[in-house]
Amino acid sequence: QVELVESGGGLVPAGGSRRLSCAVSTLAFNAYYMAWFRQAQGPDREFVAAISWSGRTTEYSDSVKGRFTISRDSGKKIVYLQMDVLKPEDTAVYYCAAVMQIASTHAPDFEFWGQGTQVTVSS
Repeated sequence: QVELVESGGGLVPAGGSRRLSCAVSTLAFNAYYMAWFRQAQGPDREFVAAISWSGRTTEYSDSVKGRFTISRDSGKKIVYLQMDVLKPEDTAVYYCAAVMQIASTHAPDFEFWGQGTQVTVSS
């Protein structure tokens, strides 16, 4: 079992920055492909960013590309999401997710999820 705990959410002014963290409790941290999703209004979780087991490959949604950066620290077993130039439309609950065998960046394909952390961007 993999437990994911997000932190770092809060209220941020438009144009500001915020860094989210996801602490991962598993001995096999480097075996998991990690991602961030977000959920605003509605039931669907939107893909934000993903990072491979090695950390050498990253992927971003078009809406955050160039503004957000995903990274992972294998020693600390933490995945980060650095968010810069935040916009009001970035307001959402942000979730960390993990999967061993990546099939797609669709939420249903990810096995493990954190509880989420709220990010609110004020205009």
